[in-house]
Amino acid sequence: MALAPAGEFHASYRADMTIMPTRNSRRALLLGIVLLCFAPLVLGRYELGLLINIGFMGIAALGLNILVGFTGQISIGHAAFFGVGAFLSAYLHERFHIPVILCIPLAGLGTALVGLVFGLPAARLKGLYLAIATLAAQFILEDFFARAQWFTGGVSGRMTEAVELFGIRFDREESYFYIVLAFTIIMFVMAANLMRTRDGRGLIAVRDHYLSAEVMGINLAYYRTLSFAISSFYAGIAGALYAHYLFFVSVEAFNILFSIQFLAMVIIGGLGSVMGSLMGAAFMVLMPEGVQALADMLAGGWIDRTLKLGASISFLREMAIGAAIIIFLVFEPDGLAHRWKQIKAYWKLYPFSH
Repeated sequence: MALAPAGEFHASYRADMTIMPTRNSRRALLLGIVLLCFAPLVLGRYELGLLINIGFMGIAALGLNILVGFTGQISIGHAAFFGVGAFLSAYLHERFHIPVILCIPLAGLGTALVGLVFGLPAARLKGLYLAIATLAAQFILEDFFARAQWFTGGVSGRMTEAVELFGIRFDREESYFYIVLAFTIIMFVMAANLMRTRDGRGLIAVRDHYLSAEVMGINLAYYRTLSFAISSFYAGIAGALYAHYLFFVSVEAFNILFSIQFLAMVIIGGLGSVMGSLMGAAFMVLMPEGVQALADMLAGGWIDRTLKLGASISFLREMAIGAAIIIFLVFEPDGLAHRWKQIKAYWKLYPFSH
Protein backbone atom coordinates (compact mmCIF):
# COMPACT_ATOMS: atom_id res chain seq x y z
CA MET A 1 0.00 0.00 0.00
CA ALA A 2 1.43 3.37 -1.05
CA LEU A 3 1.90 5.90 1.71
CA ALA A 4 1.20 9.60 1.31
CA PRO A 5 4.28 11.85 1.61
CA ALA A 6 4.71 13.32 5.10
CA GLY A 7 5.35 16.91 4.09
CA GLU A 8 5.84 19.04 1.00
CA PHE A 9 8.62 18.12 -1.39
CA HIS A 10 9.69 20.37 -4.25
CA ALA A 11 11.62 18.70 -7.03
CA SER A 12 12.47 21.90 -8.93
CA TYR A 13 13.30 25.54 -8.30
CA ARG A 14 10.16 26.51 -10.17
CA ALA A 15 8.03 24.47 -7.76
CA ASP A 16 9.81 26.03 -4.79
CA MET A 17 9.07 29.56 -6.05
CA THR A 18 5.40 29.02 -6.91
CA ILE A 19 2.97 31.58 -5.49
CA MET A 20 0.33 29.06 -4.44
CA PRO A 21 2.17 25.90 -3.35
CA THR A 22 -0.87 23.68 -2.71
CA ARG A 23 -4.14 22.97 -4.41
CA ASN A 24 -6.08 23.99 -1.31
CA SER A 25 -4.39 27.40 -1.22
CA ARG A 26 -5.34 27.99 -4.86
CA ARG A 27 -8.91 26.96 -4.16
CA ALA A 28 -9.10 29.20 -1.09
CA LEU A 29 -7.82 32.19 -3.08
CA LEU A 30 -10.29 31.58 -5.89
CA LEU A 31 -13.14 31.17 -3.42
CA GLY A 32 -12.16 34.41 -1.68
CA ILE A 33 -12.18 36.35 -4.96
CA VAL A 34 -15.58 34.89 -5.91
CA LEU A 35 -17.04 35.84 -2.53
CA LEU A 36 -15.68 39.37 -2.89
CA CYS A 37 -17.39 39.65 -6.28
CA PHE A 38 -20.71 39.07 -4.54
CA ALA A 39 -19.94 41.56 -1.73
CA PRO A 40 -21.85 44.51 -3.30
CA LEU A 41 -24.98 42.36 -3.32
CA VAL A 42 -24.97 41.74 0.44
CA LEU A 43 -23.02 44.62 2.01
CA GLY A 44 -24.06 48.21 2.55
CA ARG A 45 -22.30 51.32 1.28
CA TYR A 46 -20.42 51.82 4.55
CA GLU A 47 -18.95 48.29 4.53
CA LEU A 48 -18.10 48.57 0.82
CA GLY A 49 -16.39 51.90 1.50
CA LEU A 50 -14.18 50.18 4.07
CA LEU A 51 -13.28 47.44 1.58
CA ILE A 52 -12.48 50.04 -1.07
CA ASN A 53 -10.20 51.86 1.38
CA ILE A 54 -8.48 48.58 2.27
CA GLY A 55 -7.93 47.95 -1.45
CA PHE A 56 -6.11 51.14 -2.43
CA MET A 57 -4.38 51.44 0.95
CA GLY A 58 -3.17 47.87 0.52
CA ILE A 59 -1.72 48.72 -2.90
CA ALA A 60 0.14 51.72 -1.47
CA ALA A 61 1.36 49.70 1.54
CA LEU A 62 2.59 46.97 -0.81
CA GLY A 63 4.66 49.53 -2.70
CA LEU A 64 6.23 50.72 0.54
CA ASN A 65 6.82 47.11 1.60
CA ILE A 66 8.74 46.44 -1.63
CA LEU A 67 11.00 49.33 -0.68
CA VAL A 68 11.28 48.79 3.08
CA GLY A 69 10.57 45.10 3.58
CA PHE A 70 12.07 43.54 0.47
CA THR A 71 14.93 45.96 -0.29
CA GLY A 72 15.81 47.20 3.19
CA GLN A 73 15.51 50.89 2.31
CA ILE A 74 13.47 53.45 4.26
CA SER A 75 10.98 56.10 3.21
CA ILE A 76 9.08 58.64 5.29
CA GLY A 77 7.59 60.36 2.25
CA HIS A 78 5.31 57.69 0.83
CA ALA A 79 2.18 59.80 1.30
CA ALA A 80 3.65 62.49 -0.95
CA PHE A 81 4.01 60.02 -3.83
CA PHE A 82 0.49 58.82 -3.10
CA GLY A 83 -0.57 62.44 -3.59
CA VAL A 84 1.40 62.76 -6.85
CA GLY A 85 -0.61 59.86 -8.28
CA ALA A 86 -3.89 61.38 -7.13
CA PHE A 87 -3.24 64.83 -8.60
CA LEU A 88 -1.59 63.51 -11.76
CA SER A 89 -4.52 61.29 -12.67
CA ALA A 90 -6.97 64.18 -12.18
CA TYR A 91 -4.72 66.53 -14.18
CA LEU A 92 -4.30 64.12 -17.11
CA HIS A 93 -8.04 63.65 -17.42
CA GLU A 94 -8.88 67.36 -17.19
CA ARG A 95 -6.01 68.66 -19.36
CA PHE A 96 -5.78 65.99 -22.06
CA HIS A 97 -9.23 64.36 -21.75
CA ILE A 98 -7.73 60.89 -21.36
CA PRO A 99 -10.25 58.31 -20.11
CA VAL A 100 -10.01 57.91 -16.36
CA ILE A 101 -9.41 54.17 -16.60
CA LEU A 102 -6.21 54.96 -18.54
CA CYS A 103 -5.25 57.90 -16.33
CA ILE A 104 -4.84 55.55 -13.36
CA PRO A 105 -1.95 53.47 -14.80
CA LEU A 106 -0.47 56.58 -16.43
CA ALA A 107 -0.47 58.28 -13.03
CA GLY A 108 1.41 55.27 -11.68
CA LEU A 109 4.06 55.58 -14.39
CA GLY A 110 4.38 59.34 -13.87
CA THR A 111 4.74 58.87 -10.12
CA ALA A 112 7.42 56.23 -10.76
CA LEU A 113 9.44 58.84 -12.67
CA VAL A 114 9.08 61.27 -9.76
CA GLY A 115 10.13 58.53 -7.36
CA LEU A 116 13.10 57.76 -9.59
CA VAL A 117 14.32 61.34 -9.23
CA PHE A 118 13.94 61.39 -5.46
CA GLY A 119 15.31 57.86 -5.24
CA LEU A 120 18.65 58.76 -6.80
CA PRO A 121 20.16 59.65 -3.40
CA ALA A 122 19.34 56.08 -2.31
CA ALA A 123 22.24 54.90 -4.45
CA ARG A 124 24.67 56.44 -1.95
CA LEU A 125 22.66 56.92 1.24
CA LYS A 126 21.30 54.45 3.76
CA GLY A 127 19.91 54.34 7.25
CA LEU A 128 19.21 57.62 9.01
CA TYR A 129 20.64 59.70 6.15
CA LEU A 130 18.22 58.11 3.69
CA ALA A 131 15.33 58.64 6.11
CA ILE A 132 16.16 62.35 6.28
CA ALA A 133 16.37 62.52 2.47
CA THR A 134 12.91 60.96 2.06
CA LEU A 135 11.57 63.28 4.76
CA ALA A 136 12.88 66.18 2.68
CA ALA A 137 11.09 64.73 -0.36
CA GLN A 138 7.86 64.68 1.66
CA PHE A 139 8.09 68.38 2.52
CA ILE A 140 9.27 69.39 -0.97
CA LEU A 141 6.28 67.71 -2.59
CA GLU A 142 3.90 69.07 0.04
CA ASP A 143 5.10 72.60 -0.73
CA PHE A 144 4.79 71.90 -4.45
CA PHE A 145 1.19 70.74 -3.99
CA ALA A 146 0.31 73.95 -2.15
CA ARG A 147 1.93 76.27 -4.72
CA ALA A 148 1.32 74.55 -8.09
CA GLN A 149 -2.23 75.73 -8.61
CA TRP A 150 -2.11 74.73 -12.30
CA PHE A 151 -1.53 71.12 -11.23
CA THR A 152 -3.24 70.65 -7.88
CA GLY A 153 -5.65 73.55 -7.63
CA GLY A 154 -3.59 74.93 -4.76
CA VAL A 155 -5.17 75.09 -1.33
CA SER A 156 -8.60 74.79 -2.96
CA GLY A 157 -7.88 71.27 -4.18
CA ARG A 158 -8.97 69.65 -7.43
CA MET A 159 -12.19 67.93 -8.45
CA THR A 160 -11.96 64.52 -10.10
CA GLU A 161 -14.23 62.50 -12.35
CA ALA A 162 -15.62 59.00 -11.94
CA VAL A 163 -14.33 56.02 -13.89
CA GLU A 164 -16.43 55.32 -16.98
CA LEU A 165 -16.03 52.08 -18.91
CA PHE A 166 -18.20 50.65 -21.72
CA GLY A 167 -20.83 53.29 -21.01
CA ILE A 168 -21.01 52.35 -17.32
CA ARG A 169 -20.25 55.07 -14.79
CA PHE A 170 -18.55 53.75 -11.65
CA ASP A 171 -19.59 56.52 -9.30
CA ARG A 172 -21.04 54.52 -6.42
CA GLU A 173 -19.50 52.14 -3.90
CA GLU A 174 -21.42 49.22 -5.40
CA SER A 175 -19.77 49.70 -8.79
CA TYR A 176 -16.41 51.30 -7.93
CA PHE A 177 -15.68 48.34 -5.66
CA TYR A 178 -15.06 46.19 -8.74
CA ILE A 179 -12.54 48.70 -10.16
CA VAL A 180 -10.55 48.69 -6.93
CA LEU A 181 -10.80 44.90 -6.63
CA ALA A 182 -9.46 44.43 -10.17
CA PHE A 183 -6.51 46.77 -9.59
CA THR A 184 -5.78 45.18 -6.20
CA ILE A 185 -5.63 41.68 -7.69
CA ILE A 186 -3.44 42.82 -10.60
CA MET A 187 -1.00 44.76 -8.42
CA PHE A 188 -0.61 42.01 -5.84
CA VAL A 189 -0.09 39.33 -8.50
CA MET A 190 2.53 41.57 -10.12
CA ALA A 191 4.36 42.00 -6.80
CA ALA A 192 4.26 38.28 -6.02
CA ASN A 193 5.67 37.48 -9.47
CA LEU A 194 8.30 40.22 -9.16
CA MET A 195 9.79 38.47 -6.14
CA ARG A 196 10.23 35.31 -8.24
CA THR A 197 12.26 37.10 -10.91
CA ARG A 198 15.95 37.92 -11.07
CA ASP A 199 15.25 41.55 -10.16
CA GLY A 200 13.12 40.52 -7.21
CA ARG A 201 15.85 38.26 -5.85
CA GLY A 202 18.30 41.10 -6.41
CA LEU A 203 16.20 43.40 -4.23
CA ILE A 204 16.11 40.79 -1.47
CA ALA A 205 19.87 40.26 -1.74
CA VAL A 206 20.45 43.98 -1.25
CA ARG A 207 18.31 43.84 1.88
CA ASP A 208 19.89 40.74 3.39
CA HIS A 209 23.54 41.75 2.98
CA TYR A 210 24.47 44.47 0.56
CA LEU A 211 28.21 43.80 0.77
CA SER A 212 27.77 40.16 -0.18
CA ALA A 213 25.36 41.18 -2.93
CA GLU A 214 27.90 43.61 -4.34
CA VAL A 215 30.62 40.93 -4.30
CA MET A 216 28.26 38.66 -6.26
CA GLY A 217 27.98 41.31 -8.96
CA ILE A 218 24.66 42.88 -8.01
CA ASN A 219 24.49 46.58 -8.89
CA LEU A 220 23.48 48.19 -5.60
CA ALA A 221 22.77 51.63 -7.06
CA TYR A 222 20.53 50.15 -9.76
CA TYR A 223 18.42 48.02 -7.42
CA ARG A 224 18.09 50.67 -4.74
CA THR A 225 16.90 53.20 -7.28
CA LEU A 226 14.65 50.61 -8.93
CA SER A 227 12.97 49.88 -5.60
CA PHE A 228 12.06 53.57 -5.22
CA ALA A 229 10.58 53.64 -8.71
CA ILE A 230 8.49 50.49 -8.11
CA SER A 231 7.35 51.75 -4.71
CA SER A 232 6.31 55.08 -6.22
CA PHE A 233 4.49 53.30 -9.07
CA TYR A 234 2.34 51.44 -6.57
CA ALA A 235 1.75 54.62 -4.56
CA GLY A 236 0.69 56.45 -7.74
CA ILE A 237 -1.82 53.75 -8.69
CA ALA A 238 -3.28 53.79 -5.19
CA GLY A 239 -3.44 57.58 -5.12
CA ALA A 240 -5.28 57.67 -8.44
CA LEU A 241 -7.83 55.13 -7.18
CA TYR A 242 -8.26 57.25 -4.05
CA ALA A 243 -8.80 60.42 -6.09
CA HIS A 244 -11.49 58.96 -8.34
CA TYR A 245 -13.26 57.44 -5.38
CA LEU A 246 -13.66 60.69 -3.43
CA PHE A 247 -14.12 62.92 -6.55
CA PHE A 248 -11.96 65.51 -4.79
CA VAL A 249 -8.27 65.74 -3.92
CA SER A 250 -7.07 68.07 -1.16
CA VAL A 251 -3.50 69.18 -0.53
CA GLU A 252 -3.80 68.70 3.23
CA ALA A 253 -4.49 64.97 2.93
CA PHE A 254 -0.94 63.91 2.03
CA ASN A 255 0.99 64.96 5.12
CA ILE A 256 3.69 63.31 7.19
CA LEU A 257 1.15 61.62 9.46
CA PHE A 258 -0.25 59.81 6.44
CA SER A 259 3.26 58.55 5.63
CA ILE A 260 3.61 57.24 9.18
CA GLN A 261 0.33 55.37 8.76
CA PHE A 262 1.75 53.62 5.70
CA LEU A 263 4.82 52.63 7.71
CA ALA A 264 2.51 51.30 10.42
CA MET A 265 0.67 49.16 7.85
CA VAL A 266 3.94 47.59 6.73
CA ILE A 267 5.16 46.95 10.28
CA ILE A 268 1.86 45.52 11.49
CA GLY A 269 1.26 43.42 8.38
CA GLY A 270 4.80 42.09 8.19
CA LEU A 271 8.00 43.32 6.56
CA GLY A 272 8.85 41.42 3.40
CA SER A 273 5.39 39.91 2.99
CA VAL A 274 3.12 40.57 0.01
CA MET A 275 -0.02 39.39 1.76
CA GLY A 276 1.07 41.09 4.98
CA SER A 277 0.73 44.47 3.24
CA LEU A 278 -2.97 43.84 2.68
CA MET A 279 -3.42 42.53 6.20
CA GLY A 280 -1.71 45.60 7.64
CA ALA A 281 -3.87 47.91 5.53
CA ALA A 282 -7.02 46.10 6.68
CA PHE A 283 -5.91 46.44 10.30
CA MET A 284 -5.17 50.15 9.96
CA VAL A 285 -8.46 50.86 8.19
CA LEU A 286 -10.66 48.85 10.54
CA MET A 287 -8.94 49.63 13.86
CA PRO A 288 -9.78 53.39 13.87
CA GLU A 289 -13.41 52.55 13.11
CA GLY A 290 -13.53 50.17 16.07
CA VAL A 291 -11.78 52.68 18.33
CA GLN A 292 -14.16 55.42 17.24
CA ALA A 293 -17.14 53.19 18.04
CA LEU A 294 -15.63 52.52 21.47
CA ALA A 295 -15.06 56.26 22.02
CA ASP A 296 -18.68 56.99 21.12
CA MET A 297 -19.81 54.38 23.64
CA LEU A 298 -17.60 55.82 26.39
CA ALA A 299 -18.51 59.46 25.76
CA GLY A 300 -20.91 60.64 28.43
CA GLY A 301 -20.84 57.29 30.24
CA TRP A 302 -19.88 56.53 33.82
CA ILE A 303 -16.25 55.82 32.83
CA ASP A 304 -16.06 59.24 31.19
CA ARG A 305 -17.58 60.95 34.22
CA THR A 306 -15.49 59.01 36.77
CA LEU A 307 -12.10 59.44 35.07
CA LYS A 308 -12.98 62.90 33.70
CA LEU A 309 -11.67 61.96 30.25
CA GLY A 310 -13.53 64.76 28.53
CA ALA A 311 -12.11 65.76 25.17
CA SER A 312 -9.29 63.18 25.38
CA ILE A 313 -11.72 60.50 24.19
CA SER A 314 -11.73 62.09 20.75
CA PHE A 315 -7.98 61.43 20.50
CA LEU A 316 -8.33 57.69 21.05
CA ARG A 317 -7.96 56.99 17.33
CA GLU A 318 -4.56 58.68 17.11
CA MET A 319 -3.42 57.12 20.38
CA ALA A 320 -4.48 53.67 19.21
CA ILE A 321 -2.35 53.90 16.06
CA GLY A 322 0.79 54.67 18.06
CA ALA A 323 -0.02 52.01 20.65
CA ALA A 324 -0.58 49.42 17.91
CA ILE A 325 2.84 50.11 16.39
CA ILE A 326 4.57 49.74 19.77
CA ILE A 327 2.66 46.56 20.64
CA PHE A 328 3.50 44.89 17.34
CA LEU A 329 7.15 45.91 17.51
CA VAL A 330 7.46 44.39 20.99
CA PHE A 331 5.21 41.32 20.87
CA GLU A 332 4.81 40.53 17.14
CA PRO A 333 7.75 42.06 15.26
CA ASP A 334 7.20 39.78 12.25
CA GLY A 335 3.66 41.05 11.79
CA LEU A 336 0.26 39.54 11.15
CA ALA A 337 1.46 37.55 8.14
CA HIS A 338 3.92 35.60 10.29
CA ARG A 339 1.25 34.91 12.90
CA TRP A 340 -1.11 33.66 10.19
CA LYS A 341 1.59 31.28 8.88
CA GLN A 342 2.08 29.92 12.39
CA ILE A 343 -1.66 29.33 12.79
CA LYS A 344 -1.80 27.46 9.46
CA ALA A 345 1.25 25.38 10.36
CA TYR A 346 -0.28 24.49 13.73
CA TRP A 347 -3.45 23.07 12.23
CA LYS A 348 -1.61 21.42 9.38
CA LEU A 349 0.66 19.46 11.74
CA TYR A 350 -1.91 18.91 14.51
CA PRO A 351 -1.68 16.95 16.83
CA PHE A 352 2.10 16.89 16.28
CA SER A 353 2.47 20.67 16.04
CA HIS A 354 5.19 20.77 18.70
